[in-house]
Amino acid sequence: MEMNIGGAEWFIIAFVFIILFFGSKNLPTFSKTIGRAMAEYQKAKSGIEKEMSSTNIPVIGPKISPISSEREKLEIIGKSLGIEYQNLSDDTLRDTVSRKMQDAG
Repeated sequence: MEMNIGGAEWFIIAFVFIILFFGSKNLPTFSKTIGRAMAEYQKAKSGIEKEMSSTNIPVIGPKISPISSEREKLEIIGKSLGIEYQNLSDDTLRDTVSRKMQDAG
């Protein structure tokens, strides 16, 4: 035998249980307590959301889009190593980057 109890039926069952458990005289006090608890929850939730949105987390490293060519990759590496790469050919830049990385390592 399967019990098909929907949402409204559960609400009625819970309401009857609350009345039986707390009594009809304590029901207003119980409702106020639940209301205060929900208000405190909403207040804390909005405070955390506000703090999270106002926090500026520093970005670690530059944001780099996908690299489309070897030259672009060499220029990014050269820039990070402090190499003046504007007037260098690809081969010269590659050799300069290689030497600079060997010196650093």
